[in-house]
Amino acid sequence: MKGSFNMTQDELKTLVGRAALRYVEPGCIVGVGTGSTVNKFIEALSAMKGQIAGAVSSSLASTERLRAAGIEVLDAAAVDELALYVDGADEIDHAGYMIKGGGAALTREKIVAAQSRRFICIADESKLVKVLGKFPIPVEVIPMAGRRIAKQFAAIGGVAALRMQGGEPLLTDNGQHILDVTGLKIADPLGFESAVNQWPGVVTVGVFAHQKAQMCLLGTGSGVKVLSF
Repeated sequence: MKGSFNMTQDELKTLVGRAALRYVEPGCIVGVGTGSTVNKFIEALSAMKGQIAGAVSSSLASTERLRAAGIEVLDAAAVDELALYVDGADEIDHAGYMIKGGGAALTREKIVAAQSRRFICIADESKLVKVLGKFPIPVEVIPMAGRRIAKQFAAIGGVAALRMQGGEPLLTDNGQHILDVTGLKIADPLGFESAVNQWPGVVTVGVFAHQKAQMCLLGTGSGVKVLSF
């Protein structure tokens, strides 16, 4: 997406990735998400690798990038609390509720978000929406429950498709499957997340309402717009 200064989407991602650095305090452990925008943050964070105590990563892919950048990656189970979690979003609304999971890391992202005092979303302006749901809603499921969960979505007007990779069902870092659900508008993100997470076989749904963002650094053609929720 191009803004008024003809910035490409990649340039907008670089812009917000760098902007997130101002919120990283020396000596802290940083929670790091997953995805193309977060990759820009990791590139920027490498300049502070000697000033932070390390990072907790939400995916194997981000762990590899962090280590390649010379940043120590700590086990989430060994860390009591994170001051900050930086991650992208597939969609974010004006209340800070998000759809996440396009990169298949939604469960670990939600765990790290819950472990953090502050969640900063970094995104380009194309991700800001009035109502969540145009982007397919990822749902991580235990494979044996996938068909039944798809029927439950059909009963409320959704169409659930098993995410594939190389002709086989995609496996998450947790060894589970993902259903991508279309056809739904999420007018009540908190209620929707709570309800779907109770369905037997759902690991987690990619609606981040209980673990919403407190701030969004939104890349626009005229610079970074700061949204607080």
